Amino acid sequence: MDIALSPYQKPSVVESSSRPSTDVKILQDRHLISKSYLLNTRKLRAHASGISCSSVEHGLHPKPKPKPQKSGYEVVKKEANFEHMKGSSSGLCGQIEKLVLCKSYRDALELFEILEIECQYDVHVGKSTYDALVDACISLKSIRGVKRVFSYMVNSGFEPDLYMRNRVLLMHVKCGMMIDARMLFDEMPERNLVSWNTILAGLVDSGDYMDAFRLFLIMWEEQSEASSRTFATMMRASAGVEMIFPGQQLHACAIKMDVSQDIFVSCALIDMYSKCGSIEDAQCVFDVMPEKTTVGWNTIIAGYALHGYSEEALDLYYEMQDSGVKMDHFTFSMILRICTRLASLEHAKQAHAGLVRHGFGQDIVANTALVDFYSKWGRIEDARNLFEKMPLKNVISWNALIAGYGNHGRGLEALELFNRMISERMTPNHVTFLAVLSACSYSGLSDQGWEIFESMGTGFKVKPRAMHYACMIELLGREGLLDEAFALIRDAPFKPTVNMWAALLTACRIHKNLELGKFAAEKIYGMEPEKLSNYVVLLNIYNSCGKCEEAASVFHTLKKKGLRMLPACTWIDVKKQQHMFISGDKSKSHVQIIRNLKKLMLKIADHGYVPKKNSLLPDVDEQEEHMSLYHSEKLAVSYGLINTTNSTPLHLVQSHRICDDCHLAVNLMAKAAGRVIVVRDASRFHRFEDGKCSCGDYW
Repeated sequence: MDIALSPYQKPSVVESSSRPSTDVKILQDRHLISKSYLLNTRKLRAHASGISCSSVEHGLHPKPKPKPQKSGYEVVKKEANFEHMKGSSSGLCGQIEKLVLCKSYRDALELFEILEIECQYDVHVGKSTYDALVDACISLKSIRGVKRVFSYMVNSGFEPDLYMRNRVLLMHVKCGMMIDARMLFDEMPERNLVSWNTILAGLVDSGDYMDAFRLFLIMWEEQSEASSRTFATMMRASAGVEMIFPGQQLHACAIKMDVSQDIFVSCALIDMYSKCGSIEDAQCVFDVMPEKTTVGWNTIIAGYALHGYSEEALDLYYEMQDSGVKMDHFTFSMILRICTRLASLEHAKQAHAGLVRHGFGQDIVANTALVDFYSKWGRIEDARNLFEKMPLKNVISWNALIAGYGNHGRGLEALELFNRMISERMTPNHVTFLAVLSACSYSGLSDQGWEIFESMGTGFKVKPRAMHYACMIELLGREGLLDEAFALIRDAPFKPTVNMWAALLTACRIHKNLELGKFAAEKIYGMEPEKLSNYVVLLNIYNSCGKCEEAASVFHTLKKKGLRMLPACTWIDVKKQQHMFISGDKSKSHVQIIRNLKKLMLKIADHGYVPKKNSLLPDVDEQEEHMSLYHSEKLAVSYGLINTTNSTPLHLVQSHRICDDCHLAVNLMAKAAGRVIVVRDASRFHRFEDGKCSCGDYW
């Protein structure tokens, strides 16, 4: 039976003419290339075996060259004569199968193309050879290979059985050719569960979740059966659309068909419930798993981390460690990202040690997570050393280090790294440009920033997004060019986002432009009416402008909605333990901390500290202005200085933006104590050292 699904056409027959067609010319060229390649190979062998070089005859010895490793293709060529194999279908096909067995996939496809060109359809290619070619195409993700192999299969009259039809379908799916794959599937005269699972997985992988659901319902009507793989695939579809109801129905069906305890189904259920917002259901599925594998632990840890339960995720990591389950590079990568969020240097060091101990010291994903951690928490030199030692780097690795230099206010080094990335032929993506433009913004490198921004579309074919515009608005805002920043928002080729207006609002606050700031705050309020901080932004802007009636109206709306400001909190990691401080806390347990803080305040007064009045930032409660001494950042710094050695950097996480007064005070505390103090607030990264902050006093 002929295959009935052929989007590729047989090469057209050339009519007699003085000039051959383009297709025939290409075939002739390939024919000459292949013959030339084989002829040169034979000449080289003859030269090596008996022909002496003139330089040798004169006593001159050429410089010895290292012997290149033989590829699978060269090994196979040495075993057999190509001209002899031309007449033998089993000879050529056998060599292709051997090459695939040796994982020399590219050589196998090259040999297949020589077979295709030289032998046309005279050679009978069997099922086992096509099976090997499918493996080669999948391994290389070669769309060109898929088209050539499938075209040869159709035009040679090969009649595939159901197994080979499924393999051809898989080949198209794995190479991302979903339109052709769907045509193949629809025209299959016979299908089994493998066929359905293959096309469903392809649709889910390509993000076509609703089409996957439609096809699943058709399958259910036709076959009324499904395997554990089918359920696992459809769970991923539910997670993709973030709809818990179809996921629950699939869960019920899996229980009825007694496949809910399957490891793949269980992991897919945990992932689905996590992504659909029900971490409790995800935990229940995890608890009843008969065998908790590495993938199961990784999935539940990732679920907690996704919902911001970083401490719980870290606790689960230690439970996993105690259970004796083998950890992989994904485990360590997740934990390092969690440590980045928690600013937990000690936990990160332990994860780094575990990474090396378990043999993942060279893993690109885990090392990139480490670079990201060190660069975000004030250890940029450690990040750079680790980056340079990485045997392989991807674009994410480069992005992490460039962003790290930007956060540290070292824009010139970020630019240097970006240029080196380009020179090493690594293609930047939109995140790369976000990192380098942020670096230019933080360091006030206006000319370089505009040059890179303008080159995005022309030189790199990366269309600027709202996040890139926000960087340029901040760059203009730092220079006090508020009209130009507003014009950039107004003339943007898309609707301005909250981040763009927020960048303008920050500039207005810094440069005391209250009217434009009020306008930006109202825009933000209108776009996110349920977000508490936006009400506080507008309230403080009206208060600053003396608009008492408008401020009272906003305050009334805020109370009516039941929204209230939570006190600012600061976390500090000391001796592997996290400690939390709340603004205004004068409890007895803090007596020593407050006593030390008062001494610090007197000490920094000698360095020029004068308390700042009216330093409210948009998300700081007005009541906190009257107790600035007891702000959580100051309490945390005081505690850290008491309980750590003189050379230990302090790492703080702040729930709100750090206010003007605390920013100045912490800066001078770092100088007076000779410490490095790193603070990540709701706005950005601050690294205080020797009386300077990496943010350039703009946040």
